[in-house]
Amino acid sequence: MNLSSMLAARAAEGKPVRVGLIGAGKFGSMILSQARHIDGFHVVGVADLDLTKAQASLTRVHWEQERFAAPTFSDAFDTGTTCLTDNAADLLEFDGIEVVIEATGHPTAGIRHALAAIDAGKHVVMVNVEADVLAGAILAERARKAGVVYSMAYGDQPAAMCELVDWVRACGFELVAAGKGMNFCPNYRYSTPDTVWDFFDFTEEQVNSGDFNPKMYNSFTDGTKAAIEMAAVANATGMDCPHDGLAFPPAGLQDLAEVFKPRTEGGQLEKNGIVDIAASREPDGRVVLNNIQYGMFVTFRAPNAYTRDCFNQYGLMTDKSGWYGSMWRPFHLIGLETAISVLSAALRREPTGTSRLYRADAVATAKGDFAAGDMLDGEGGHKVWAKAIPASRAVAENALPIGLAHHVKLKRAVRRDQIVSLDDVEIVDDLDIHALRKEQERLLST
Repeated sequence: MNLSSMLAARAAEGKPVRVGLIGAGKFGSMILSQARHIDGFHVVGVADLDLTKAQASLTRVHWEQERFAAPTFSDAFDTGTTCLTDNAADLLEFDGIEVVIEATGHPTAGIRHALAAIDAGKHVVMVNVEADVLAGAILAERARKAGVVYSMAYGDQPAAMCELVDWVRACGFELVAAGKGMNFCPNYRYSTPDTVWDFFDFTEEQVNSGDFNPKMYNSFTDGTKAAIEMAAVANATGMDCPHDGLAFPPAGLQDLAEVFKPRTEGGQLEKNGIVDIAASREPDGRVVLNNIQYGMFVTFRAPNAYTRDCFNQYGLMTDKSGWYGSMWRPFHLIGLETAISVLSAALRREPTGTSRLYRADAVATAKGDFAAGDMLDGEGGHKVWAKAIPASRAVAENALPIGLAHHVKLKRAVRRDQIVSLDDVEIVDDLDIHALRKEQERLLST
């Protein structure tokens, strides 16, 4: 609880925390919106393949043009302004940047950017959960060996869940489950970018504003983003994904402790220590009472009768037995909060959540019956959704990770809801990423 005072001390010494941002989309725009209001937080450079989009993002979040007109990173460093580039490599090589925020959303690019940043001695805040679930454990190991921090992005739900899990363990409670809320019904699973706006209340003006990517929103709708995020949480906390993927049980705030406990105790979990989603809709589409659509939660068990009695005395939400309780955070503000991760890395040398083991994976699963020769179109597309499963199962089945399922051709037919294997597709590029994934298997935890 001292980041602001630590930053103030750095700023008073004329040593602001200097940051490079890769990716000026929605998340990046939210980071930039707050950055100009944090004394001692200097965005030296912003890299994006589309400089026109980057300029539009900065203008949209009320940056004056002269603030991002520096011709070079050195000039930006000296004047407290910002340099824009379409070459992330230049940003990564600049010595004056201390922390790199990777916010492209592109999994393979994110991994390569993180590796380059680590090699250059920079801390990495990985907004790109797609990259983290693909290779976060090995990236974090390399960062530790290099003496830098590799961190999840605070404000995004995985980091908030890691914080709640840490709270449970630090308090001495028995961790039972962790998860988040989500607007989900079973039929959402087969949504496509062509149908996704049917599931939202956005106006046509909002959709056309430039912040709304149909594939990205479809990834949230069909459950893919949930699988990616929950697998990342499992890798960071040592928890488990359900053997056959997330169950999405409907649950409101008052139901969390009753639903998210083991079946042997009357709940819906296959065992203790599971990550899952509290769906905000019933299977028939009705909205769940007191749903936590934007929130994150943990359930935990009292270690003894005295603690159980304290749960009751202090109004904790519990199951009927009183032994199981839940704690939650109602909202997350995404990029508006990510400065916490940047400052934690730079000032405390501490991540706000980081992958430690290869414990879970998010694997490509067919949305329909497709023939040999068909092209998969990756996260949020028409062809596959992601299932979060234990890493041991993913390795045993040679499953195709969702992050490598974009623009790959099927060699043989697959059926709806079948996990696609690497043997089912033609692998023609990304071979460095496949090699990194193979190396990560030595961090496999069962």
